[in-house]
Amino acid sequence: MKYFIIAGEASGDLHASNLMRALKQKDSEADFCFLGGDLMSKESSNRVIHIKEMAFMGIVNVVLNAKKIQRNMKICKDAMLRYQPDCLILVDYPGFNLEMAEYAKHHLKCPVYYYISPKLWAWKSYRIKSMKKWIDRTYTIFPFETEFFARYNYPVHYVGNPTVDSVYNFTSTTPFDNNFRATYGLDQRPIIALLAGSRKQEIKGCLPIMKQMQSYFPDYQLVAAGAPGVERDYYRQFGIEHIVFDNTYELVRQAKVAVVNSGTATLETALLRTPQVVVYHVFGGRMASLLKKILIKIPFVSLPNLVANKEIIPELLAHHFTVENLQKELHKLLDTNSVYNLQKSDYETVASLLGAPGTAQRAATMMVDHLLNEDLPMQRFDS
Repeated sequence: MKYFIIAGEASGDLHASNLMRALKQKDSEADFCFLGGDLMSKESSNRVIHIKEMAFMGIVNVVLNAKKIQRNMKICKDAMLRYQPDCLILVDYPGFNLEMAEYAKHHLKCPVYYYISPKLWAWKSYRIKSMKKWIDRTYTIFPFETEFFARYNYPVHYVGNPTVDSVYNFTSTTPFDNNFRATYGLDQRPIIALLAGSRKQEIKGCLPIMKQMQSYFPDYQLVAAGAPGVERDYYRQFGIEHIVFDNTYELVRQAKVAVVNSGTATLETALLRTPQVVVYHVFGGRMASLLKKILIKIPFVSLPNLVANKEIIPELLAHHFTVENLQKELHKLLDTNSVYNLQKSDYETVASLLGAPGTAQRAATMMVDHLLNEDLPMQRFDS
């Protein structure tokens, strides 16, 4: 069968490439046409647009690149018409993908699947109307999404979480590195891992506060995780001496605790069982915090807290992310065994709720089975 897949960001490229590999295992005649990145290109050579031409973050960037976005939409629509796929698979990236879903429903005779659904539970819940109208089946990666969509009378399929797969693949194949400290020039003091984000703006906002923890915890050493595409000197301007590139999972596994910028890294850290404090720097401080309360309708921002539906990890957001507050939360973890062990115990609950590895395989199986028998009753994965 022919699959047209649209991913517009680096994370989508990763998830879509895993799905493509799983679809090949399920469908020996699988053929692909796609918008995506280098990982998807390893699975098929039939790329229409690279994600480098699509990943515009923030309102300002979207406005400045409006003409390019419209051109990408035109190229994508033309490619879908030429390819005539058996199904269209959308991976997150809702602003672009929901318009493509509407176009497909008007001009293509094929089902539309959403894999890695938009985070409507956080904001822009009004998009549920478009999903009901244009999407045939939605495959979600958080168990709480099932309950969220049910409130809108919209059934979805929970297929597991790809971060579970990533961490499992690492821990099951990579022995604990006893030479880690020697490799990176570290001494024998316990490690506080600093995960400041993947973009320079995030790093610039987080690292100056993170770095000051060294004076409060002299018996520990700070080690930053280097983001792909960010040069080592960029970290060193903030006084960070030790930076580990391309080995973040091992750094987190080696660390006593971690300070983590909000995002997928919080879930990865939880699944690696390293206690953490979650931080999030925004410009505007108190005003940004107020806008969050108005626009974002969720009680937490870190994924482990959302999965557990309670605060298992302290969150220091916006104007609450200060040197004083961060050192207080780290002291609680490092000086109180009960606090430290409780967070690790709560991680087991998170892992249990997310379920077993095999996310892409389950999604691929459901998609192919539905294509072969569109009257097939809804299938569910019980975590």
